[in-house]
Amino acid sequence: MSNRLTQIATRTGDDGTTGLGDGTRTRKDALRVQAMGDVDELNATLGVLLAEPLPDDVRALLVAIQHELFNLGGELSIPGYELLKAEAVARLDEALEHFNAQLPRLKEFILPGGTRSAALAHVSRTVARRAERAVVALAAHEAVNAAPRQYLNRLSDLLFVLARVLNRANLDGKGGDDVYWRSERLARDGG
Repeated sequence: MSNRLTQIATRTGDDGTTGLGDGTRTRKDALRVQAMGDVDELNATLGVLLAEPLPDDVRALLVAIQHELFNLGGELSIPGYELLKAEAVARLDEALEHFNAQLPRLKEFILPGGTRSAALAHVSRTVARRAERAVVALAAHEAVNAAPRQYLNRLSDLLFVLARVLNRANLDGKGGDDVYWRSERLARDGG
């Protein structure tokens, strides 16, 4: 990825195509471009989350994830190239273990919500799932390395866990617990 943007409005995409990192052009509705766009959107949602008050360890982790997502997007933009390494997936596994160990065991489904930062983490989680689906769809038609799919899968799990951590962080004076789904069956059965 030696090319750097020096001009933003190139007008080369006016015909419905976009340039990939290897210099080729493809349709803007191509599966590869959709996957790249979903990863870009995920990175942007993390940027919004980073604008919130966050525990220092969560903030540092999210900034590192933004860099890895940029690598993932770069890899998607250059067919056959590898930028995202297996070590990035392993780091997410470690973070999952670390943050999940701090949480009480779930007894019921939770709803996306609670504190603003937790709600934003849930939004990012859903975008990560969409990005993962886009990478899986792309891989059904073109060669894609395993790490991007694995990374997005782990990241969505981590964002779920981080939402729970953020609901308990109480940085805005509103922390406490997750927002639990009210199961009619459990209420009937005394649960």
